[in-house]
Amino acid sequence: MPELPEVEVVRRGLDRWVAGRTVAEVEVRHPRAVRRHLEGADAFIAALTGRTLAAAHRRGKYLWLPLAEADGSPVGAALVAHLGMSGQLLVEKPTLPDEVHLRARFRFTDGGRELRFVDQRTFGGLVVEDAPDGVALPPRLAHIAIDPLDPGFDGAAFSAALRRRRTEVKRALLDQTLIGGVGNIYADEALWRARLHGSRPTDRLTRPQVTGLLDGVRAVLGEALAQGGTSFDSLYVDVNGQSGYFSRFLAVYGQEDRPCPRCGTPIVRESFMNRSSYSCPTCQPPPRARRSTR
Repeated sequence: MPELPEVEVVRRGLDRWVAGRTVAEVEVRHPRAVRRHLEGADAFIAALTGRTLAAAHRRGKYLWLPLAEADGSPVGAALVAHLGMSGQLLVEKPTLPDEVHLRARFRFTDGGRELRFVDQRTFGGLVVEDAPDGVALPPRLAHIAIDPLDPGFDGAAFSAALRRRRTEVKRALLDQTLIGGVGNIYADEALWRARLHGSRPTDRLTRPQVTGLLDGVRAVLGEALAQGGTSFDSLYVDVNGQSGYFSRFLAVYGQEDRPCPRCGTPIVRESFMNRSSYSCPTCQPPPRARRSTR
C-alpha cells in the first residue's frame, strides 16, 4: 500500500497539473470507485461538474482537493481520495488509450490533460465530502494523526503518547491515530535506523530511544520522498506514471538473507499482522521477556 512519501508525490503532481482547473465532465466506470459516496455515482458526478479543483492537500495517506466556484469562492466541499492497495491518480492526454483498470475519469473545461483514477484491486476510492471552509480537514480524516514531516508535529507529545501505550513499537508506528502516514515499509526502515526491534514494548522505551526512533522516521520518509517514493512494481507511480527509486536504498525491508548494511549480519523476516517484518538480529535484538511478578 502506498505510504506517506508515495502519496505526497501524488499530491504534488495534482497540485501542479490539476489544481485551478474546472471540471467539465466526470465519468464513473466502476461503482466501487465511489462506493464511499453514499448518495451514489450520479450525486458524485453532479457535485463535481462545473466545480474548480483547488490546491491539493494530504493527511496521512489521504488526499483532498477543495471545490470552488468558477470565481474561486469555496463551496464547502472537497474531493477526497484514498489510493488503497493499487490506486493511481494519473494525468493523461485525452488521446491516450484507456487503462485496463480505469475506474473514473475527469475531463476539464480547458480541454487539456484529463485526470484518471486507475485501481486494479478496487480497494481505493473517491468521495465528495463536506469541508467547512473549503480547506479545513474533511470529517472523514479527523481521526488521522498529523504526520512527522508536518511543521506542526509535536515530538514531545508523540513521545509521551507512545510511552503510555502498552503495545509493541511497530504496532504503534502503524497506528494512524498516533502518527500519520507510516506503513510497513518505512516502519521497518525507521526501526532499523533506531536499532529497535519491532516487538519492543512501547512503555519500556526510554526518551532517547523515542527521540532516535522519531529521527529515523523523519529521515527515512524525507529520503524516500526525495527519491519519488518506493516502487516495487508498476502500481506505485506518480501522476505521470513514473516510478520512485527508494527501493534501491532500503536497508532491511524485503532484504531477507542479504547482509545488514551496518554490521553484515543476514537480514531476517518474521511474520507480523498477516504481513512481514524485516530486521537485523544483531542491530535489533528482540526484547527480553518480561519477568513474572508472581
